[in-house]
Parts: sequence; structure tokens; C-alpha cells
Amino acid sequence: MALGLSPDAIDHRIATGRLHPLARGVYAVGRPELTRHGHWMVATLSCGSDALLSHGSAAALWRIGSEHRGFEISVRSASPRRRPDLRVYRRPTLAECDVVRRDGIPTTGIVQTLVDQAANLAAGPLERLVNEADRLDLIDPPTLRAELETHRCEPGVRPLRALLDRRTFRLTRSELERIFLPIAARAGLSVPLTKQWINGFEVDFFWPGLGLVVETDGLRYHRTPAEQARDRLRDQAHTAAGLTQLRFTHGQVRYEPEHVLKTLRAVTHRLEGEQAA
Repeated sequence: MALGLSPDAIDHRIATGRLHPLARGVYAVGRPELTRHGHWMVATLSCGSDALLSHGSAAALWRIGSEHRGFEISVRSASPRRRPDLRVYRRPTLAECDVVRRDGIPTTGIVQTLVDQAANLAAGPLERLVNEADRLDLIDPPTLRAELETHRCEPGVRPLRALLDRRTFRLTRSELERIFLPIAARAGLSVPLTKQWINGFEVDFFWPGLGLVVETDGLRYHRTPAEQARDRLRDQAHTAAGLTQLRFTHGQVRYEPEHVLKTLRAVTHRLEGEQAA
């Protein structure tokens, strides 16, 4: 109507199949069949000019998650337009910087999407979302952790911060040894050599009698291509020399000691058996 079409002209186009009504004020042009993106666009348009995808729908649009509760829409007005087939959130304080367009569809940005989802997901599914966002180069964990400072009062910040703090922090050398060495002793291992140069690389812990190398990483999620390439060279050099290498994160050593213990015991048992044979 803003373009000058009268109600009769619109009715005529509907009757001749040029326009197909989908929701109040929303039409498909030419054919009624819609892609998934088309359905998302209908959902946002039908809720007004301040509407955008959010929560699970935004995660699906970003390709980091799935919709489990139908279409989810946030509306930046005090009195949003409601539809019974949509889950609509009234969010008049949603900041402009947290609204973007992806594939032409208004949606929450990647940080806001992760914060929203963190309020509704258990730790495992939330970790998969963060992993996927990192894998797709949408945002890396250190940047995400820093961005949380601008979302302090939102419900999803606390679980998201707890997840990131557990996986991206780094122990000091003395702290790492203080925590790891008792775990190794419980697994039946002797005191290892530390900070040794083996096959051209400095290793964290080395048991020469078993041919066992243990490395620890500070970041579980994001490593640069150069770091990844160096890790591959390191692993290949140790394997070519007949060594067994284990790699744990600092977070696993600090927060998942039973997993580290179980793994060390199994590998130690295998290596001792091979030596006995």
C-alpha cells in the first residue's frame, strides 16, 4: 500500500495467484512454497518491524544449533504483536548492537544468541554450541568471554562464563605440576621428567622407561593454524620415534581429575604389558 497499491489491486493479485497470503500483511510473491529461510522471514515480518529471530531459531539460522521449541521471536517494543504459533519475547531493552541481518533476516548477533541459549541449555549442549561457533569462525572463546562483560545482568551469562572459564584458563607451571603429579602417582606412575626436549620439542611430562609423553594445553577450543600445524608435527615426531603421547587440557587436569586418572591408568597398563611381552 505504501507503494501505491489499493486494496482492490492487492485482492486482484491474490485472485490471479501473483500474491499468496501467509500472515497478516505478509505475502509470498509468485508461488506459495517457502524455504526454511522464507518461514523465518514470515515469522519476523508478521510480528512487526521491531521483530527478529532469537534463541533456538537464531541458533539454527547461525547453523550452530537446532529449533526445539518452534519459531522463537524477540520484539523490541513494549507491546509486541502476538501469534499463537510463535514463541514471542518482549525485549524493549535489546541493544541495537545485538541485532544483525543474516541472509537478509533480522536476528540476534552471535554473542546475544549464545547468551540467550545459555539460559535454557545444560552444560553439554551449550558446550556444543560454543564449539560449533568456534569451528565456523563466528567467534572464538576468548573473544566471547570478553564480550560477556557487556551482558552482565542477563541470565545466560553465568553458565556461559563458567563454561568458558573452565575451558580457556591456564594453570601456572607450578600449579599444573602440583595438581597433575599426584594424579600420575595414583595411576602408578613414577615421578616424570619435566620440561625435557624430546625429538626437537619441549614436552611437559616424560617417562623414558615407558616411552610416555604427556602434554597439556591451555586452550581447548581455539588454536591458530600455525599452532595446529606445530601440534601435528610434534605428534608425528613422537609417534615416529615410537613414543606414546597423551594430551590433556589444563581444564581437565583441574576439573576432571578422574578422567585423567582413568586414562593414565589404562595407558600405563597397556605399556607395561607390552614391555612384559
